[in-house]
Amino acid sequence: MSIWETVTGGDLNRDWKAFAARAAALSPDHQAAWGRIVQHLMAYGSFTGRNLTPIADAALALLEEAAADGQSANEVLGDDIAGFTTALAGGAGARTYRDRRREQLNRDVARKLARLGGLT
Repeated sequence: MSIWETVTGGDLNRDWKAFAARAAALSPDHQAAWGRIVQHLMAYGSFTGRNLTPIADAALALLEEAAADGQSANEVLGDDIAGFTTALAGGAGARTYRDRRREQLNRDVARKLARLGGLT
């Protein structure tokens, strides 16, 4: 991967297009599960989303394997796809993008209040 691809995100575009092509080959049941996994997974992404690529690849491989074995997506993932995605992203304590931004905002507000003489 070149520096230019890293800066522009060309490598990520290529990866996600490949994921989309692989998902298109799945049955509608598995495609719907893939869409829900991606939807829930995006909250755990870093600024660029590069941390999600290996997780998404593993989830898609699991769905492909299940489809090849004739298992439905529900048999493999269960009823709670959001919980499955949370477990993939690092467990129940995994911080979402919103959590990280909220913490940053709280730190910034506390710092500004401290500069104003401790007004709280």
